[in-house]
Amino acid sequence: MKKEKIIYRVSTGIVSAVMLFSVINFTFNDHIPFSEGAFVHLKLPGYFKVELTIAKVLGLCALLLPNVPVKIKDFAYAGFAITLLSAVIAHTAVGDAFFPFIIDPAFFLVMLIVSYRYYHKIKAGVGRHDNKFNVENVLKTKTHLY
Repeated sequence: MKKEKIIYRVSTGIVSAVMLFSVINFTFNDHIPFSEGAFVHLKLPGYFKVELTIAKVLGLCALLLPNVPVKIKDFAYAGFAITLLSAVIAHTAVGDAFFPFIIDPAFFLVMLIVSYRYYHKIKAGVGRHDNKFNVENVLKTKTHLY
């Protein structure tokens, strides 16, 4: 279980760092690396930057805060997956270079998938290995206490 938690935390940390960096970059440095701005370069409307930034902040909160319901985390994972896949498509459509504009979001999409899989793997294993005496183990035994 320790290996799974390490893989989950590292992959989630990588994805979270990238999303946080993009929020900061969209807000304060939109002219880097494109002089006209990333959203103008990708031929996206200006209001989309605001929507995407707010969605990324909410998604980061859902992924990083403890005790967030599983369905909310699943929606955050889905939103980030759509965002990263859309980044690959948008950069490909405008003819940007494969490295770094197309390979980077593809790599982070893989990291997101790893984070998602290990999140659910850890969730499925909670309580099974921590205690030898739990309700599940008692129900599995065929001996009865009379």
